[in-house]
Parts: sequence; structure tokens; C-alpha cells
Amino acid sequence: MSPDSIAEPRPAVCFDPELIRKYDQSGPRYTSYPTADRFTEAFTAADWVNALLGRQSAAGGKAGALSLYVHVPFCDTICYYCACNKVVTRDHSRAARYLRYVGQEIGMAAALVENSSPVEQVHWGGGTPTFLSADEMRALMGMLRGAFTFAPEPEISIEVDPRKVDVSTVALLADLGFNRISLGVQDFDPAVQRAVNRIQSEQETRSVIDAARAHGFCSVNVDLIYGLPLQTQRGFAATLDKVIAASPDRIALYSYAHVPHLFKPQRSIDVTELPPPAEKLAILELAIGKLTKAGFVYIGMDHFAKPEDELAVAQRQGKLHRNFQGYSTHADCDLLAFGISAIGKVGPSYAQNVRTLDQYYARLDAGVLPVLRGTTLVADDLLRRNVIQRLMCDFELDYAAIEGAHGIRFAEYFDPERAALEALAADGLVELPVGGIRVTPRGRLLVRTVAMVFDRYLREQRERARYSKVI
Repeated sequence: MSPDSIAEPRPAVCFDPELIRKYDQSGPRYTSYPTADRFTEAFTAADWVNALLGRQSAAGGKAGALSLYVHVPFCDTICYYCACNKVVTRDHSRAARYLRYVGQEIGMAAALVENSSPVEQVHWGGGTPTFLSADEMRALMGMLRGAFTFAPEPEISIEVDPRKVDVSTVALLADLGFNRISLGVQDFDPAVQRAVNRIQSEQETRSVIDAARAHGFCSVNVDLIYGLPLQTQRGFAATLDKVIAASPDRIALYSYAHVPHLFKPQRSIDVTELPPPAEKLAILELAIGKLTKAGFVYIGMDHFAKPEDELAVAQRQGKLHRNFQGYSTHADCDLLAFGISAIGKVGPSYAQNVRTLDQYYARLDAGVLPVLRGTTLVADDLLRRNVIQRLMCDFELDYAAIEGAHGIRFAEYFDPERAALEALAADGLVELPVGGIRVTPRGRLLVRTVAMVFDRYLREQRERARYSKVI
């Protein structure tokens, strides 16, 4: 395959309901490889310390750029569909204690990395980061800027709940340096909102988007979910029309996975109100049609963006990356993550923090980083991570590029995967030209299925894994 083929225009995603039904299986989202369920507690805080200390030597004396993530777990109210690690409370004083400990973790990590490494990307997620008061948000950003050297024009993003944010809050975020914002919407249908305990008007959502535009935010993302209780094609079409009229730069269209045995809030959802599989697929088909007709480019997985958006540009240039925040344009950054359950990546190592506040406070009180588990990748992991990344981001793979980067012969190394690839090709998910793989427009919604072919852990232990379905 010619390397130039990556820069060629990509045809629109094609919705094939029969193909989707056939491959509607459980599978990982590949925000990492190995996936987080493969991390083990054999990887300790000491291993993470060594990874942080090793950044400079691994880079030949000059460590590369950094990305920072802070997990703010608190929410005022509970949304029944939510699968995030959160703490539901109306006691805002709990945030002050949490921030003190986050500051301690930031300081410990910063002392272990090269101070001259520029921070090119910052993201606050949750939970609801704007649960924090104005002074607390100022303090948290001050901790980050005081501990690290920010690049001249970093990408700084935040997730917000439009029900808890007003124009003055958006102005504060802009003053703190935020230039990208992501709003949870899910659905504007009042019946659906009542069913998931999230009442949110179109007006309060539009006011946040308008304020973000007025204060210079260069990217606005809206999150939607299909497959929620009481959703219909007609109702979701109305939601899509309202969202398209608001003209966000990006739209994330997530599939609702009902797994109440894993996420207790979902037990409050009436399973009889969930749309049947055929209706859920019809809603997805409707959404894809409306978004692409409105000019949004299908980036991959659940993500759409305007053609001029950074994600769409990066994809056209073959520079798109995928990490724990989804698709990204910062492929060369190590990720330092702070707060409960946060996952970081440094070179060939991943580390995830403990999941509860009590564990988090206890570890930091003991003077150790609050690492629960992690892993250090071996050569086979690094190779497969590269293959899966390129498939997920580019929808194609150039064997020569992989061979040159990893010193292997692709056909020989991945001979065990050949039969599975040929089966996908026979069904029209992929094409197998000489020297590469190309995911077809029909296969793009199922790109996770293609990536799963190269997941050695999944092949060996698939019966132990529990994931959301790919659609």
C-alpha cells in the first residue's frame, strides 16, 4: 500500500444492518492495548516511579511532551445510564479535601519527570469537573501550571454538565485557559430524560454553547447516547435536529450498554422500556444519515467532526491517535493522570489509580503514588498496539510501515490471524490488497471487530472478558 493512500479522501461510512447484526458482539474500545482489564496488581507504585524516572533516559536525555488528565469524580445527582467512576453527593465541602490530595499526587509525579517537558494537552473529566467551586478550579489549574511547564498554546479541555454551568462559569473556564469544552446532552426528549433521571432543556444547553463561542473556545463537543429507555426514531431525530442546529465541532454518539450487574445506577432503568435491537439499529442508522448529510465526517467508533476540525484534519494526514480520552491529535505525548481510577501512560507502561476515595487518601498519606494496577508492554504488545491504533484511526494498515518499525515480516508474524482476516474480507468488512488492510465503508462501524483480530489477550482469554457490544 502506498503511504500516500492515507491522505486520500475517505468515502462515507456505510450502514449495513445485516453485517452489524452478525458482528454485534462484545469487545473492547481500544483506548489502550493491552486493554485496562489486562492490567495487574503485580505492577506497583514502584514500577510507575521507575517509568516516570525513565522518561528522560528513554528519550536520549530529552523527554518528550506531556498530556495531563485530572479525574474529578463528584456529581450532584445521578444519571441512571452512567458507567463512570463517580461520587454522588451534594456536600461540596468534600471537593476541598480531594483537591488537597490531588495536589499532593501532582507534586509527587512532577518531581519524577523532566521539568522542561512541555504540557501540550490537559483534560479534566469526571464525574462533573464543574462540581468544583470557582476558587477550587483556579486552585487546581494553579497546581498544574505550578508543577509543569505548559506549551505556549496547549489544548485544554473540560467536560461539563450544562445543567450546572452558567455564562459566568464558562467565562471563568476561558480565563483559566480552557479552549475546548464537551457537553453531555444524551437526548432532549423529555420522556427519555425522565427515564434516565437527567432533565436538561435545549435552552440551557444552547446557552453554554453560545457562551463558549463568545469566549473563544475553539472546539465544542456534544455527547449523545442511543439505545436509552423510551427512545424512538422520531424522538431522536428531533434531538439530532436541535444538536445540528447548535453546530458543535464534534459529536460523540455512544451506544448505551445495559450492564446493571456492573453499574448499580442502571438498576433504576426499566429494562422493558429499552428500545428493541431492531429499533436501536434503526436509530443509529438515522443518526449516521443525519450527521453525515449535515456535513460531519465519521472519524471512527462513535465520533463525528466537522471537516475543518482538528480530528478530521489529523485523520486525513494520518496523524490521528487514540487514548483514554478517545481520539486525539497528540500521538507523541506521555499521559500523566491524577485522581481516583485515572489511567496514565508513559512509554511502554500503563498505570491505573485506586478506585475509591479512602484508598486514594490512604496511599497518599503513606507517601506513595496511589497506583492500583498497571502493566509494562513487551515487544509483542508494542507491535500489536501499533497495528490496532492504525486500524482504529486510519481504517487501513500498511504492512511495510509496521515491518520497518518493528523488524518483523508481517505475513509470517501474523499468520495465525490470517484466517480471521480472510473471513472478515469475505463478509465485506475489509479488503486485503497486496501489502495491507483496508477497512471498507461497510466495515467502519465494526472497526473494533477488525482490531480484535490482533488482540492476543482476547484470543487467549476471551471467555473471561466482559465488554460493551461494538454497536
